[in-house]
Amino acid sequence: MPDNDFATVNSLSATAASTAALPLSSGAWTLDPLHSAVNFTIRHLGIAKVRGRFTEVEAGLYVGNTLADVQVTATVSLASIDTGNADRDAHTRSADLLDVERRPTMAFRSTGVSGADEDWSMAGELTIGDVTRPVTLDVEFGGLVDVPMDGSRHAGFEATGEIRRSDFGLDFGTGLLGDVVKIQLDMQFVEPREPQDQAG
Repeated sequence: MPDNDFATVNSLSATAASTAALPLSSGAWTLDPLHSAVNFTIRHLGIAKVRGRFTEVEAGLYVGNTLADVQVTATVSLASIDTGNADRDAHTRSADLLDVERRPTMAFRSTGVSGADEDWSMAGELTIGDVTRPVTLDVEFGGLVDVPMDGSRHAGFEATGEIRRSDFGLDFGTGLLGDVVKIQLDMQFVEPREPQDQAG
């Protein structure tokens, strides 16, 4: 068999494998905000943890024919921070820390997905204010379920990772607050009613 025929067969095999690895229907999946959460943990004084969340998030998941076509985007309102303490939240929103007037959002855009079955890895870019840095998330696929109330199909994911706030110019409180922020995302997406392939 000529070399170019071998290349064609290998290319088709790779595409088929990538397509088979995708457990989701093609199309634009929408976020279920009532069953999704953006949580974080940061060290305080090096001896304890402060836990919090962001309550306002928009996200989308596009599934194409191969893993290379998968795209995830998310935008978080930084002013929606909630650590369970109103005074602490107000200070965190101020110019000392997040400075939400200058940095209203945090945005994520995926650049690549790999994995199989339940365990996946997602590379992407995180932008806070005018600073963009690469970030990698470990993603656990929780599975698919049909919701009996409306017949919609939901997919569940848990994603974990960490960033350094100093990488984004958020270095206030060194010694009081840790530099590493651990992220935990619990996300549900709803299957498109009429799944479409990439060309659709």
